[in-house]
Formats: sequence, structure tokens, C-alpha cells
Amino acid sequence: MELLGLSLLMVGVFVGFGLLIGTLFGFFGMGGSFLVTPALLVLGYPSTVAVGSGLAFVFGTSVIGALRHRDHGQVDYKLAAIMTAAMTAGIELGKSVVFFLEATGMADLVINVSYVGLLALVGLFTLRDAWTDESDDESGASLDLAERVQAIEIPPMVTFRGDVRVSGVIVAAIGLVIGVLSGFLGVGGGFLLMPAMMYGLGIPAAIAVGTDILQITISGAFGAFTYAQSGAVALPVVAFLLVGSALGARIGAGATNLVDEDEIKGYFAAMLLAGSLAVATNKLGNIYGIAALNTVSTVLIFGAAFLVSGAVVLAAVCRLRSNASSTWCRLTTS
Repeated sequence: MELLGLSLLMVGVFVGFGLLIGTLFGFFGMGGSFLVTPALLVLGYPSTVAVGSGLAFVFGTSVIGALRHRDHGQVDYKLAAIMTAAMTAGIELGKSVVFFLEATGMADLVINVSYVGLLALVGLFTLRDAWTDESDDESGASLDLAERVQAIEIPPMVTFRGDVRVSGVIVAAIGLVIGVLSGFLGVGGGFLLMPAMMYGLGIPAAIAVGTDILQITISGAFGAFTYAQSGAVALPVVAFLLVGSALGARIGAGATNLVDEDEIKGYFAAMLLAGSLAVATNKLGNIYGIAALNTVSTVLIFGAAFLVSGAVVLAAVCRLRSNASSTWCRLTTS
């Protein structure tokens, strides 16, 4: 029996996966396409469809989050406008590269390799950040970087919320680069844009998250539309992912009121590294015809989302019950 062209098993897989990613989105403020796109690649979807569907999913998941942060006054519309304009141009460039590579038959290889490198790089950076003792000069280092960027006075200079004054040219350049990656890899850019705003520009964390989600909503809509025009969006897949993510986003958003995000940075880094390893093992399995590697890649990509989402929910429940003596709670919140 099939539903919208998908078997009931795959419907359950996509709804469940959407639930997990929605939980992560609600908690971290990131669209989740950095898991959706490689997951579709692992499941055998063409690279253009995986990228386009990832962007469509980003748009769907980010709408609710953007409205919630707007209500809390955590959105800088000036910053969002500059980033959106720059990223829109970047997404168009990135999309052109994808279809050029598709015509040459190299798209799958290049996108897979790029995913492995990008996820590994960001994952290792986040892991180092998680392992750094809070008493170290970590925050001072990030502040120094932001101060150096703010000291570059290339007109026009723009003042953002939190009394942050930065060159509009630099902000646009950052948005353009992340936009190219978004259009090329099918990622919403959230797991790159948010750290760039906080560590590179010095934007306060709450405002960075809210502005990031608003920007993801706009750029995700544009990216999904451009890919949909080329027939590169698997609408049934996106629909079932969104069904699950609608509930998951509420769970994750509720957890933000109970759990300090810093406490599970290590889990987030592990998720990124697992995504990188999943794409790498899948590619090796296809090249050398080793079915076991394809199985490992599937377990990694879905297992990472399951474990990290579970960690978020468990940490929230432990805090809610104030049961510090529980072994599971200590493991999750330590």
C-alpha cells in the first residue's frame, strides 16, 4: 500500500525523522536541512532533488519559529534584510553550480565531498567549543574577533540591535558566501549564519537566533521556489517531513525554557560529525559496492538525529522534575 507514491514504511520514516529534526530546530534554531539533504542522498535520491527538498523543508520548519521569535522581540529586521538580499544572490549562484555539475555528471560526487568537509569542519569547531571550559578565554577570543570586524570601517556603516556597528559591505559579503553554500548544498545556512553573526559580528545570541530563523524563512522560500521550477522538489517527502516537524518544533521550543543550550553542544557536534561520516561511508559503499557501508551510513544519519533529539527531551524532563540524582539526568546535563 502506498500514500502519495511512498510506501507506508517510508511515510513512517519521514514523519518520524521530521519529528526528530523539528525537535532539534525548535531547540537550536536551525532549519535541519543539513540532516535532511544528506539523508535523502543516503536514501538514493538525486542530488538536485535532495538539495531542493532540503530547502523546501527549511522553509516549512522556519515559518513558525520566525513568528515565535518576532513575538519575543528577538529579530533585527535591518540585519535580516541585508543578509536576505545577499543570500538570495548567493543561492542563485549556488543553484547554477549544482545544475552545471549535474550536466557534467559530477554533482553527486562534489556535493557529497563538500558535505563531508563542511559538516566535519563545523562539527569539530563546535566540539572544541563544547570541550572548552567556561572559565577559559573562549568568550574573550570570540569577542576579539567581533571587535576586529567592527573596527573595519568600510562605508556604509550600519548599527544593529544590541548597539552593534558593522560595515554593511562585510555583512553582505558574509551573507553572499553562506548563500552560495545554501544554494549549492541545500542547507538553510542556519548552522553557519548564526555562529557568523554571534562570533564574527558580535550580535547578541538571542537576536542572532531570531534574525537567523527569519532569514532562513525568506531564503528557504526563494531556494525552494527556484528548485521547484526545475521539478527538483519531492513534495510528498517534504510534506511528510513537515507533518512530523510541526510537533517536534513545539517540543524543542518548550525545551529551550528548561535546558541551557550550552549543556548539549557536545551532542550537537556529534550529530554534525555523524552526518559527515554518514555521507562519506555512503559514497564509499557506492564506489566499492560494499552494502554494509550503506547500512552504516543510514544508521548514522538517522541514529544521530534520534540520539540528540532524545538527549534534548530527556534533559528537559530531568530539569522539569528537578531530579538531579538520576543517573540519566547527570549523563545528559553534565
